[in-house]
Amino acid sequence: MSTRAAVEELLRRIGEGDADRIAELYADGADWKLDWPEREHGRAATPWIRHRSTRADAAAHYREIAEHHVADRAATVVERILVDGEHAVVLGEIRQTAKPTGRGYRARFALHLTVENGLVTRHHVYEDSLAVARAFEPDR
Repeated sequence: MSTRAAVEELLRRIGEGDADRIAELYADGADWKLDWPEREHGRAATPWIRHRSTRADAAAHYREIAEHHVADRAATVVERILVDGEHAVVLGEIRQTAKPTGRGYRARFALHLTVENGLVTRHHVYEDSLAVARAFEPDR
């Protein structure tokens, strides 16, 4: 499977929301990182924001996102998919609503993926972490 085909399949599965089917596209030992301050990883309000490495971790990531957001008030707009060999960059905007606060947010993102033998071996996300954090902040 080509890099572009693997990325398009990953995005399709993410859109369908089946965490186990999404995770099938990740290699065990994947290099998974998020562009968030290290001390902010694993906060109770945003538990999906942490480093991952296994296929089970990938499935848990997508389950945790679903658990903490309002399903019928979510959308992702993919603006570009750029491919260079085994590397791909997906550019777009996430539109979500935090379930605990009811606050909506939009976060621009860049997702750097590496695909080897049809599986994602790198998943690095760069997003507007401030927008996400503010949506989950308890009322002051």
